[in-house]
Amino acid sequence: MKINKSVLRRETVLLLAFPFFVIIMFFLWICPVFVRKRLEKFSGKLYYKYGHKARQTALDNLQLAYNNVLDRTQTEQMAKEVFTNVAGALLDFFTTVYIKKPKKYFKMVKVTGQEHLEQAYQKGKGVICLIPHLSSWELSAVTPPMLGYKTVAASKPIKGYLIQKSMVWFRKRRGMVNFERGGSYRQLVEKLKQGNCLILMIDQDTKVKSCYVNFFGKKAYTPLGASRLAFDTGAAIVPMAMTRTDIGSYRFDIQPELPLIHTDNKEEDLIVNTQNQTAAMENFIRKTPNQWVWMHRRFKTQPQS
Repeated sequence: MKINKSVLRRETVLLLAFPFFVIIMFFLWICPVFVRKRLEKFSGKLYYKYGHKARQTALDNLQLAYNNVLDRTQTEQMAKEVFTNVAGALLDFFTTVYIKKPKKYFKMVKVTGQEHLEQAYQKGKGVICLIPHLSSWELSAVTPPMLGYKTVAASKPIKGYLIQKSMVWFRKRRGMVNFERGGSYRQLVEKLKQGNCLILMIDQDTKVKSCYVNFFGKKAYTPLGASRLAFDTGAAIVPMAMTRTDIGSYRFDIQPELPLIHTDNKEEDLIVNTQNQTAAMENFIRKTPNQWVWMHRRFKTQPQS
């Protein structure tokens, strides 16, 4: 079997760096808030300055999405806020990862609209929790199980074996069952039919089966997974999102179930429903655009001319 030297090199470096990751996490648990604030600003500035590809992608995406709203200076300012918020959400996550008791967790995360999730869950056909990569999406993903709902998720493995194992363990401690994304569709169908919640994020351009829909007025290649699963299981689709209100303080907003368009034209229905889901995600993002991951190449795949 041929060994990929670059992958081996990367995994070795991440393995050697893991003890430093653990030390930093313990430091975050004990450091004062004012230190975290300074660390957040410093990390955001560092990421923006030296993350050349990510910075340029963020600037390009913001110009596409807000070309008639923001000038160059405003675009750069929002991009800097994006990088700082991403750094802050990451620091918050590792600072609070030890919290697994709901009473303490929900002092940090305030939930609105839980009745919408409860109504959908009580139908017994499963709930697709539609979540954007907004603010701390890791906290978003574990909030339904922390609320007491049986929850599963399919995610792409994180680079670094021990980091991946740690992240899965962090999720499991808060009640989530985690599957690797590849080949998990049947498992997800089964879990939804058993009445579970499924965490699903469709606001990125990935290699899964997708279609083109409008996102911020531009064509964006968007996963069909939520629509397909809803058709195959009868599960409800409930949009929800996390926004950061202050350092270590969040609001989790749950919206009413999205109606599922179901006609004789299934292929068209998949696209229409995916467009409706994308619109719901966009509504969340527009409220706090400086908390979304604009450094992701959202408009990478475009229709062939």
